Amino acid sequence: MAYSRVVFNVLEAEGTLVNVKELNPDASPQAAYGARLRSAREARGWKQDELAERVGYSGRHISAVETGRKPPTRRFSRSVDTALGLTGTTESFERAWGEIRNGSLLEGFPEYVGYEGRAAEIRLYEVGVIPGLLQTPEYASVLAQSAVKRGAITPEQADERVSLVAERQAALVRSRPPLILAVLDESCFRRPIGGPAVMEAQLARLAEFAELPNTTLQVAPFDMGERRPFDLPLYILTLPDRQLMSYAESAQRGHLERESTSVLPMLTAYHQLQAEALSQAASVDMINEVRKGTP
Repeated sequence: MAYSRVVFNVLEAEGTLVNVKELNPDASPQAAYGARLRSAREARGWKQDELAERVGYSGRHISAVETGRKPPTRRFSRSVDTALGLTGTTESFERAWGEIRNGSLLEGFPEYVGYEGRAAEIRLYEVGVIPGLLQTPEYASVLAQSAVKRGAITPEQADERVSLVAERQAALVRSRPPLILAVLDESCFRRPIGGPAVMEAQLARLAEFAELPNTTLQVAPFDMGERRPFDLPLYILTLPDRQLMSYAESAQRGHLERESTSVLPMLTAYHQLQAEALSQAASVDMINEVRKGTP
């Protein structure tokens, strides 16, 4: 639904306008969300407090979301969908919330996650940080809060990033789980994140991951030097129909590649990476040596 510039009430109490704020709903997905919420509410003849009562939030919270001063959450969006009868529809506010959440993620990554959740095989290579599929909640939270401190994302977006990590991991726990082949650059677990307790739990998670029947874990040690074929993170998926796709990213954007002619050379290079990396047993030994140095 398209909107022009809309006048929003900053606070609506007992039907009285206390203050008025002009907001451009075309400014961002969050602004558009607020415009849609207000329009849907007014179409039903509800005041902010009346909608608030139906969704379990305060009228002040409804006002803040409508005016774009507070980003919506998944829980809030689902409550709104229930109140408005939009659950599961293309016009659902949960769907709009997803667009807002994805706004803090690199281009291409949300689409990649959708394929990842149904892949038969997942090959990944990571540099510098533990990949999301292997992160503990505490490790993921430290990374997200660090982005907040840098001003890169909001606290609400940080919460959503942590939730997304949990959702990605949960999507892989199914009756026929995918084969996950992970190669981590040595920097992933040498780099301290969040202090000794967080790192100890994270390294323990890696050791547990290596013991699963559907996983392999290898370390690409520093002394691989120029034999390391990749300098940036890479994910290669094999879907149930054997279709291949890859996802790679830089600091500014991600790219999802579906053309097999482009993916196959990366798969070949990944096999070369595995051949040069440490065996799983030697990799786990290296990780445990690092754990011994963690109080």
